[in-house]
Amino acid sequence: MPSPTGVGTIRRAGIAAAAAIAPLVLAYRFALIYRVRAGFPRRSAARITPADLGLPYESMLIESDGLALPGWFIPARDGAPGPGVVLVHGWESGRDRTLPMVVFLHAAGFHCLTFDVRGNGANPAEELPLSAGEFGADALAAFHALIEQPEVTVGAIVGHSMGGIGAILAAAADTRVAAVVATSSPADPYRLTRQTFRLARLPFPDVIAYPLAWLTTRVYVAPRGHVVADINATNAIAHYAGPVLLTHGAEDAVVPPDHMTRLATAARAARVDDPAVAGVETFLVDAGKHSWLYEDAGYRRVVAGFLTRAMRGPLDPDTAAELAAMTHAERLHDGETPFTAIEENPGGLRSLAQVALPGATQRGEP
Repeated sequence: MPSPTGVGTIRRAGIAAAAAIAPLVLAYRFALIYRVRAGFPRRSAARITPADLGLPYESMLIESDGLALPGWFIPARDGAPGPGVVLVHGWESGRDRTLPMVVFLHAAGFHCLTFDVRGNGANPAEELPLSAGEFGADALAAFHALIEQPEVTVGAIVGHSMGGIGAILAAAADTRVAAVVATSSPADPYRLTRQTFRLARLPFPDVIAYPLAWLTTRVYVAPRGHVVADINATNAIAHYAGPVLLTHGAEDAVVPPDHMTRLATAARAARVDDPAVAGVETFLVDAGKHSWLYEDAGYRRVVAGFLTRAMRGPLDPDTAAELAAMTHAERLHDGETPFTAIEENPGGLRSLAQVALPGATQRGEP
C-alpha cells in the first residue's frame, strides 16, 4: 500500500500546481473576453455628406486588402493641382466625423480624402478583431488613392486616435507620404491596453496590470497574425523621416498626453544624428479633451501652417494658418456615445466576475 505520507505530499503538490496554474488560466480567459469586448467597433453610416457643409465632393471606393472602403474626395480651389490630405478617423467613428477637419483644411487650399476604415462607418462588421494594423493598412490604401487623383501633386496623412496610429504606420511604410499629423494618438499597444483597463475601472495593481496587458495584447492581435512590434506607433515613427506634427489635448482622459511625449521622444531620438531629416513638432491644446480639438482656433492654425510648410503650398503658410483659424469647425451634434467596451462594462470587481460567466468569451451578433 502507498505511504500516507507520500499521498499527502502528492496531494499538496497537486494543489500547489493548481494554485499556480489557475491565475494563468484566468488571465488567458480575461484576454479572450477583452478581445471580444474591445475588438469589434460599433458601426454607423454617415449622417451627413460634404454637400451638407457646402463642400464639393466625389464618392469613391478605396481598395484595401480585397475590401472596398467607401470614401469621399473633396477637391479644393476648383480642382487646381496642389497638395492633398488623407483624413483617418478614430475607433467607432467614420468619414463624416472628419468633415469638420475637412472644412478648415479645404479653406487652407488642400484637397481632402476621407473614408471609412474597415469595420467602422458604413462598412460591414469584421469577422476578426480590429487593431492598429488594420487602421494602418487602410490609411496606406487611402493615401495611394489620394495621390492617384489627377488634382493631387503630393500627399500627407492626418489621423485621430487609432487613426493617428494608422497615419504613422502608413507613413513608415511609404516614403511618398510628405507629412504626418497624429492627434490624440496612443503610443503603443501595451499602454493602450493598460489605459483601457483604467477606463473600464478594473482594479488591477501595476504588478498585475503590466503582465496582464502584455498577455492581453498578444491574444488580441493573434487572430490576424500581427506581431505587436509591427503595429507599435512608437516603433513606426522612428522609421519615418518626414515632417511630423503630434497634437494632444492637455486634459485627454482617454489617451493621456504622455503618449504624445513618448512618440515625440522616439521620433526625435531617431533623427538626432541626421540634421537633414525633417523635424518633429508638438502642440498641446489647453483644456483639450480626446476629441474635437479642431474646435480650437490654435489647433487649426498650427495644423494648417504645418501642412503648408511641409508640402510647400498651396498657399503661403501664414495665410493658410490664418484662414484655417478663422474657419468655423465644430463637432457633429447627434448623440455620440462612449466607446462600446467601456460603456457596457459594469466596472470594478463586477467586471472581473464576468470572467467566470459561461459564454463570456463568445462574440454575440454584430
